Amino acid sequence: MPVATDTANGSDDTTTSGASSGSRSSGGMMRSSVVMAIGTMVSRVTGFVKVIVLAAALGTQLLGDAYNTANTIPFIVNDLLIGGLIASVLVPLLVKRRKLDDDGGAKTENRLFTAAVLLLFAVTAIMVAAAGPITRLYLGDSDPRQAEVAVYLARFLLAQIFFVGLSGLVSGMLNTRNRFGSPVWAPVLNNIVVIGVGGLFLWVAGVGRTVETVTDGQLVLLGVGTAAGMAAQTVVLLGSLWRTGFRWRPRLDLRGSGLGEALRSAGWMFMYTCMTQIGFLITANVVNRAGAASIREGFDVGAGLTAYNYAYQLFQLPYAIIAVSLITVLLPQMSGHAADENWGEVRGGFSRTLRVSALVLVPLGLALALYAVPLSTLVFARGNTSPSDAAGIGLVLAVMALGLVPFTVFQLMLRVFYAMSDTRTPALIGIANVAVHGALALTAYAVLPPNRVVIGVAAAFMLSFLSGLTIAGIVLSRRLGGLDGRHTIGTLLRLHLAAVPSVAVGIGVLWFFTERFGTGLVTNIGAPVVGCLVGGLLFVLFAWILRVRELNSVVGLVRARLGR
Repeated sequence: MPVATDTANGSDDTTTSGASSGSRSSGGMMRSSVVMAIGTMVSRVTGFVKVIVLAAALGTQLLGDAYNTANTIPFIVNDLLIGGLIASVLVPLLVKRRKLDDDGGAKTENRLFTAAVLLLFAVTAIMVAAAGPITRLYLGDSDPRQAEVAVYLARFLLAQIFFVGLSGLVSGMLNTRNRFGSPVWAPVLNNIVVIGVGGLFLWVAGVGRTVETVTDGQLVLLGVGTAAGMAAQTVVLLGSLWRTGFRWRPRLDLRGSGLGEALRSAGWMFMYTCMTQIGFLITANVVNRAGAASIREGFDVGAGLTAYNYAYQLFQLPYAIIAVSLITVLLPQMSGHAADENWGEVRGGFSRTLRVSALVLVPLGLALALYAVPLSTLVFARGNTSPSDAAGIGLVLAVMALGLVPFTVFQLMLRVFYAMSDTRTPALIGIANVAVHGALALTAYAVLPPNRVVIGVAAAFMLSFLSGLTIAGIVLSRRLGGLDGRHTIGTLLRLHLAAVPSVAVGIGVLWFFTERFGTGLVTNIGAPVVGCLVGGLLFVLFAWILRVRELNSVVGLVRARLGR
């Protein structure tokens, strides 16, 4: 991307000059948005292909669980150390220093970069040395050979802590320079490398590889190859930062940098991050134990962390594509209204975003739940992932999909708190979420057969968001003088009523294809396609009959776009 122009030094004497500058600025923002949108889509597509390849190479049983457990820990450590601080603390601090400091924030950037490199290197070394106990913390009382494989992999995969953390910091530094393309596109390279590694592993090891038969050489291929993907991503980002003119000059004089004050203000954000990671620790322990027990008891189906993670990857797609884009636009607007104490506009922005998101997410979540098993079988049933393993992923996905709307509403409510500069309340609500999730997950482990525990844990995860949004809704309603609840709840009820005929038809379509064509490829493709087409038309018709006003707004927006 071209170097951003410093408009502070430009002329602003005439209207023509100002208009020209504004036009260039708008054009630059539009180009950046297009680059980010395309990059995000390509990144998610290649990321999804990576999941499919890894599922084929490793399966969803003990070997897949060992890899996914070991490969998740670096990202957990990053979230605790630096990931949650970048957006809330580090980027605002760098932006402030670039504006106020005589050197454009260069000293602060060098101090921060030096501290981050030293901290990440030290933490990475400690974590690699302690790979055994740390990995077993997430595995629980699982299969001994699985634990051995997971620890062996972790000694390579934990090296990613350095690269993940540095990659996040460099991305934040690029964003402060209005360089948004590289942070979005660099993960594509990482995905491509890991796709190649997964394919090479499948070619070398073949189908049917398990924790008992996998060799050390094959594990080295997985571990080193995966870490190399993250290293490549970091190198690309460092190259982009170098091209902006940044030159690292190590500095250890942190006094006066403002970093200490900024970190103190992020304490509640850190607490919320800890709560989410405690929730994942509970999930990993419960489902890994259950997955190992499922194999021991002869169920021969992947019912551990891999099935849970892959279902979550599919579950996240609708939220990431639809809700995140709306939330990204909403947050700065709400922050401005909150700063002016214009609570009516804050309330209205939340209500509008929720209702527009729900217009798409209500039918999409129900359709995803209905066709979860055919879709998961279509996507994952190849290589070392059997049709029964893929169907297991589908059952977990179906439960998660039913919680898509509560999950989205809770995320929106968190953004309202952040717009009000309140990180304390989300952290306290996070404690309640973890308590609900933990209690229900342990209950599922105690009462369900081992091959069904992962489904119960997924249900517990979704129910925790339902409890969280209830608490958050009560708090926000008191602060904002209401949440437009009558309008919002009325819209949600009408949307669910409008979806009833679509669900009925969808069930009928799935039954017809299954009876007529069995559970093969025709059903896995045909039932979702036909069901979604017919069901979608029915949903729009009944939403119009029930006078869902958001439908008219969306139709009007589409017409306006097409009319240009």
